Amino acid sequence: MANERQDQVTRAARRAVLIDGIPVSALGLVALALGSDPDPGSAQKAWWIAATTAFSLAVAWVLLRAFRRADEYLRRVQLESMAIAFAAVLVALQVATMLDAAGVVELRQVAQLILIGGMVVWLTIADLRTRFHR
Repeated sequence: MANERQDQVTRAARRAVLIDGIPVSALGLVALALGSDPDPGSAQKAWWIAATTAFSLAVAWVLLRAFRRADEYLRRVQLESMAIAFAAVLVALQVATMLDAAGVVELRQVAQLILIGGMVVWLTIADLRTRFHR
């Protein structure tokens, strides 16, 4: 009975994050589309900066709400997952810097991919830990 109750609470928390995250994801796609023009005008740059700022603040807001909803165990899992992802991003950025210095790749091209990959690592680890260790 207790496991069934915890499963319902976990599903409700995931559903709440999904509901909060869908508009944020859409805003991120808008910011990405605005920033992908190779020769933007000044108005497009202003819209891109505004959309990117709004996206960053919205991500912070969704994360804050998710942390406030979470119990002690889920907060611990999230913080440990963030720590692992942070370490992975630092190592990947260091490797990319070394490759940039060697002239193999340009750091500007891979920095965004590394940061997005760090988010994927964080969310994947957190999801797997909550699925298999509860």
